[in-house]
Parts: sequence; C-alpha cells; structure tokens
Amino acid sequence: MRKKFNVTGVCISQFHYMVDMSDRLAKIKEMVDAGEYFSITKARQYGKTTTLQALAQYLKSDYVILSLDFQMLSHRDFEDEVAFVAAFSREILASVQEKIVPEDIFNKLQLFSQAKDKENKLAILFKCLSDWCAKSQKQIVLMIDEVDSATNNQVFLDFLAQLRGYFNQRMIRPTFWSVILAGVYDIKNLKQKIRPDEDHKMNSPWNIAADFTVDMSFTASDIESMLMAYEQDWNTGMDTSAIAKLIFDYTSGYPFLVSRICKLADEKIAKSNKYQNKTAAWTQEGILEAIKILLTEKNTLFESLINKLNDYPDLRKVLWSLLFKGQSIAYNADNESISMATMFGFIKESDGYAVVANRIFETRLYNMFLTSNEMQENEMYKAALQDKNQFICNGHLNMELILKKFVKYFNELYGDKSEDFLEEDGRRYFLLFLRPIINGTGNYYIESRTRNMRRTDIIVDYQGDQFVIEMKIWRGREYNTRGEEQLSDYLDYYDLEKGYMVSFNFNKNKEIGVKQVLVGNKVLIEAVV
Repeated sequence: MRKKFNVTGVCISQFHYMVDMSDRLAKIKEMVDAGEYFSITKARQYGKTTTLQALAQYLKSDYVILSLDFQMLSHRDFEDEVAFVAAFSREILASVQEKIVPEDIFNKLQLFSQAKDKENKLAILFKCLSDWCAKSQKQIVLMIDEVDSATNNQVFLDFLAQLRGYFNQRMIRPTFWSVILAGVYDIKNLKQKIRPDEDHKMNSPWNIAADFTVDMSFTASDIESMLMAYEQDWNTGMDTSAIAKLIFDYTSGYPFLVSRICKLADEKIAKSNKYQNKTAAWTQEGILEAIKILLTEKNTLFESLINKLNDYPDLRKVLWSLLFKGQSIAYNADNESISMATMFGFIKESDGYAVVANRIFETRLYNMFLTSNEMQENEMYKAALQDKNQFICNGHLNMELILKKFVKYFNELYGDKSEDFLEEDGRRYFLLFLRPIINGTGNYYIESRTRNMRRTDIIVDYQGDQFVIEMKIWRGREYNTRGEEQLSDYLDYYDLEKGYMVSFNFNKNKEIGVKQVLVGNKVLIEAVV
C-alpha cells in the first residue's frame, strides 16, 4: 500500500510520509531519564499526539508507560471525585497489559473503575498508584494527552494538585518517575480556561512543570527527508532541497501546514487539468498553487484560530497592530495577550519581538481582515474590483498600472487626510486595493525581515511571476535614495531586475505620480501618494 501525507489524526510510519523523529525523541527521553515533570504545549495540530505515541514506543523498553488521553473521558467523568477515579482507573487498565500490574493493584483498579464505592476519592487512588510505583520493577512514566480538554472544573484541578504533591514528595512516597502532560494550554496557563467567576479554583499550584525546549516544528532538512522518501516511491524528478525550502519559507515548519501543502500537491494539484501529473505538481509553480488552495480552504486549524480571535478580542488587537501598523511589539511572555497569541500558535518570538508565526497564518489573517464587511464597503476595494480586468494582460499582472491606479484613487479619496492617517492606514489601503486584483490567482505575503513603521515589503506571486513592492513613509530625498538602494539589493536576493516602491509623502508640495528610476542595473517603478 502506497503511503500518503496525513493531516488527520495520528501519523503512522507504515502508512504515512513522516519526518524522522529520532532526534526529538532522544531529547525528550533525556528529560524523562532525568525524572522531570513537564508539559508539551503546542498549538492545535502541531503533532503532539503523534509525538506522544512515538515516545511511548521509544521508552517502553526502559519504563512502564501509562499513556492516557483525556479526550476519551466525557464531561460526566469530571462531575465528582468518584466518577473521575472510576474513569481514570478504566483508562489505566486499558493502557497497560495485565501482567505489568501487580495483582493486588490490578484488583483495586478494577474496583475503582466500577464507581460503586463513594469512598473512592483521589487520595485513595493516588495511594494505590504510589503502592504500584513502589512494587514496579521498572520506573513508571505517566503521559496524558489532551490534558486541557476538561480543565474547567474543580475535580481536574484537585487531580493536578495531588499529582504535584506526590511528585514533589517522590523521595518519601514512591510515585511516577516522570510526568508528561500534552495540550494547547500549559498547566502554567490553564487559568486562561477558568471563567472569571471561578477564580477560587486557582489555588492549585502551577509552577511545577520544567521548561520543554524541544523544537517540534520541522526544519527544511526535516521536510526534505520526507520528500526524499516520497521521491523514492514516485520518482517525480523534483528538486527536493528547493521544494523543501519553499514549503519551509511559507510554513516556518508548522507540521500541519507542511503536510497539508504536500497532500494538496500530491492528491489535488497532480490531478488538476493545469498540472496533470506528479512531475508538474512538484515544482515551484505547483507548490504555490497548493498554497493558494490552502489559503482559501476551510479546515479545522484555521477555524480554531479564527474562533480564538472571537473568544479573545485582545488577540485581535495585537494581530491588527502587527499586520497593519507595522508596530514592533516587544515579546513579553508576562503580557497576557502575547502569551495567549503564542500559546495558540499565532505568533512567535524573533530577536526579542513578537512576529506572526508563519507566512500562511499572516496571509490568512490579512485576507480575513481585508474581506470583512467593513473592508468590502471601502471605496478603494470597490475601485480595484471594478477595474480588475485592466490589470491582467495575457495572464500576466501589470504591476505598474496597479500603482498608477492606486495613486489616482488614493489621492482622490484620501489626499487631504492627516499624516497620522497615512502612516497608520496607507499600507492597509494598498493591500485593500491589491487583494481583489490577485484574488483567486495569485498569492502575497509580507516580508517579515523588512516590516517596521518605516518600511514594509510585499512579495506577490502571480502565474509564475514575482513582484517585490516596497511601501514606506517618505522621510526626505536622502532617505528615499537609501530606500532605492535597499530595494535594489533586495531584488538581487529574489533574482529580479525590476522592483516597485510606494511612498506615502506628507509634504504639501509633493510631486504625486509614478516614475521610473534606474539604480545600477535595476529598474524601480516609484509611486508617490
């Protein structure tokens, strides 16, 4: 049976193309060998369950593994201690072979699982587990997946408190050698899931978990190793290194996004009328086509992210500032909005600043903001939509004409606005103008290395053509000349001969329009508004 790229459920090496996890598993085992209590906290569909299942296999020769999944429990299992003890005992019995459990412990767990004795409380369960740890020939490792799936209740918090208490006293009372909790919410951040009227539940300790520093994102080399396994099966002739780098550039190694792009290329692009086979699909053009589909489709990851924006309005404000205002926001883990945005996978830390986690998320967020009802009522959006066909000639994008029309409409509509308006909203309106023109055919993203209050570079991919557009605030001729030189150097990076520049000029006597400038061997099309 041929392997497939998998984006639903656990990845299994016999059935799915996967990256080599051995280095990550070895690093996690070092934490287990050291007897640490830690949480694997990553955003949705980041490979947590796949990692835990692979880790259980990796550790089983050295440890007794209790691998549980709180998603298997219902809300009724958390109604009171007796119900929870019964459900927890059932999961333990299902997790291990009978011969591993001492007979007396096994019998107690069976009794607990029947939920008949109202005296079966957490304290009795943990005493039983402690007795098992004392008798076991191998150290016992407790692993709980989706640990945050039922956190908004007192029973769960009492369970965490008992677990922490036993672990802290493990030199006095035998307990699990290592504890691994996996979920979106770190136990240090579980209070985010507790409603404000239930603050009394926050008396459980949150400071036990060791830092988990193992990087679970894929590197370009990881992606290439997966593509090489695919190439051995299909012999497409792809440049595995170049394709892996392209996928990494757009995803920053987010596991779901990597696998989804590969799956689209393999199963959809290769069967499309335009590409027709795997050889054509596994090219730069084919991968960009897959990315275009990904950016427009509904999937569980994007739905989860959008729901978080609706649940936490402060997240929306932070992301708006990052995307449209060009603000440099210092990465402060103590800031609740920054902490939540990181936890949910929206942003990451880069050189001390908060940045959007990857190009896919960034573009998806731009698209979401730019196609809201308010945006679509905007005159710039309507103008671009009306003139859309003018900008496409024989399947190619006329970027110079786009700039000319943008200058015309922007100055007609907003030429008398204040400097503050231009600085905050100018770039947003250019994206608002650009979006309906390339929508459905091209992709765009913001180059994070050049995004700030003074300068932002947009990269547009359209039907195999690439455009670099620098948007900046006019700060005088000398500053503009430096900007031209910077853009020229940047064009070298993309191997392009022509670049584009939009300057927002606050001077009353500014010369509005579009002109062509030569910088060395580069042609720059400059627009001033």
